Amino acid sequence: MRNSLFVQNCRMRGWLFLVLALLAAPSWAAHAYAQFGDIKYPPGFTHFDYVNPHAPKGGEIRIVPPTTPTNFDKFNPYTLKGTAPYGVDTLIFESLLSGDLDEPATGYGLLAQDVEVAPDRLSATFRLRPEARFQNGKPVLAGDVVYSFDTLVSKLAAPQFRTVFAEVKRAVALDARTVRFDFTNPNRDLPLIVGAMPVLSRDWGDGKPFDQIVTDVPIGSGPYRIASPSMGRDITYVRDPGYWGAKLPVRAGTFNFDRITFKIYLDETSRFEGLKAGEFDFMREFISRNWARQYTGKQFDSGELKKQAFPNRNPGDFQGYVFNLRNPKFQDIRVRQAIGLAMDFEWLNRQAFYGLYKRVEGYFPNSDFQATGLPKPDELALLEPLRAELRPEVFGPAVLEPTTTPPSSLRQNLRQARSLLTQAGWVYRDGALRNAAGEAFTLEVLNNQPSLIRLVMPMQQALAKLGITLQVRTVDNSLYQERMDNFEFEMTTLRIPGSTTPGAELFDLFGSRAAATHGSANLWGIADPAVDALLQKVVAASTRPELNTAMRALDRVLSHGYYSIPQWYGDAFLIGYRPRRFVLPAVVPPYYQPDIWAMRTWWASPENK
Repeated sequence: MRNSLFVQNCRMRGWLFLVLALLAAPSWAAHAYAQFGDIKYPPGFTHFDYVNPHAPKGGEIRIVPPTTPTNFDKFNPYTLKGTAPYGVDTLIFESLLSGDLDEPATGYGLLAQDVEVAPDRLSATFRLRPEARFQNGKPVLAGDVVYSFDTLVSKLAAPQFRTVFAEVKRAVALDARTVRFDFTNPNRDLPLIVGAMPVLSRDWGDGKPFDQIVTDVPIGSGPYRIASPSMGRDITYVRDPGYWGAKLPVRAGTFNFDRITFKIYLDETSRFEGLKAGEFDFMREFISRNWARQYTGKQFDSGELKKQAFPNRNPGDFQGYVFNLRNPKFQDIRVRQAIGLAMDFEWLNRQAFYGLYKRVEGYFPNSDFQATGLPKPDELALLEPLRAELRPEVFGPAVLEPTTTPPSSLRQNLRQARSLLTQAGWVYRDGALRNAAGEAFTLEVLNNQPSLIRLVMPMQQALAKLGITLQVRTVDNSLYQERMDNFEFEMTTLRIPGSTTPGAELFDLFGSRAAATHGSANLWGIADPAVDALLQKVVAASTRPELNTAMRALDRVLSHGYYSIPQWYGDAFLIGYRPRRFVLPAVVPPYYQPDIWAMRTWWASPENK
């Protein structure tokens, strides 16, 4: 599982927006921004509906994060090399705007008290709150915002920022507390992009080049500080008693714990034993076998521990095996399609997943962005100008993943795969599938999750019947990250969290520029002018129906490229936690990630004081 760090941070905060009139109107300033104008909370609101504004402060929550690096070796989450601790970006660094968890595309002023969008949408101007402070006591000024932008788009920061900010010309300080961003195109999500940008202190690192800020303790403006600034596996954050924003409406009833600890375990067995031993309080379970078989016993019967499936109303995550198109063997679409025919999801769901999962279809499953059936007239209006660059199949039915549900079968699918491979020049001889040069067809799946091996084995056996040798190479997280950053793999797995309002982050996932940018999220190496054109349509959408149409057209084109073998997703969050230590808010918001929801809105019970 790997994502662009910036994209992941923005998703966990919620995409951040400003009010923008749907029709041409004079420029204006507002407390909030909705990409399509649908703001829930008016000026003067006091708190979000899903929090308890009177929740007491205190206590501690200890969480196993959903991503599990073996250790961290830096505090700077915005550079390429090394691994930063989980939570440092969301708990210490803040942005101009803050999202909420019950609207899909709205955000409210955080460091900025208001924002003005030009009538032509080619700029956005933010006015900073006079009370906003960094943790060293200095005010957050326009110069810090400009410094942050200039630093993040420089070669000293992780390269994906240059992709994400590609349509932002510049940041300009108009006065001490007013900053304007100029855009190359009037895309409605560009205020989002700059509004979600982390604002860095110019004092952090004492003047060092940004890529050399490694062990320097972060100077943020957020509600927490690092408790003990030393490298390792686990990390604890403590509440900043002088946090400047504690009384803001976007912060009321949130971040109620005095201490937030993230604990890292090297394998799933020790992780679950840690839960039973009381070493931590909250864990999201991703492995259905564990959920079905392990979450039982005296501690669950007594109520000391609880397993609960919380509703997941987010768009489905994409998860799948990814082909690296930079490898010549994967450049023939027939080869990619054939390998996909060897995965038997129905068998896996019965035998390994206890029927808990659904098959991922397309890149945006379980959402309004998923292509289905034949393209409708609004999709065709986007696809027709690109017909010369698209496969004819794109204009037919949407791709449906292979099934082994009768009357289909794995045997039938493998026959189809053999035919495709033969057409691509791969034939079986001398005990293996070989090309015209006599080279045997081998595959290597690079993996950092030992639990994945048993899930690959059925596909490994099916491919062996075609004469293809598949091997799984399991490496530690540090080496895996390095290999991913440099695209040194044949196949791997990728999980992309679903988004209610996708936008410019898609350029980092699927854009041609990102394909050649080391450290980007475009692991496939997709460099397709038709995809680039549809990405532009996505970010230029002026209404939600326009966004839905552009996303369905994009999904249709990506799916017909057979760049991935889609896997599975769940429609509930499977959580094990210690209920006696916490009080949960009465309302579960519709758009959330469970660990973020817990650490932001739960509070400590009297037992946890």
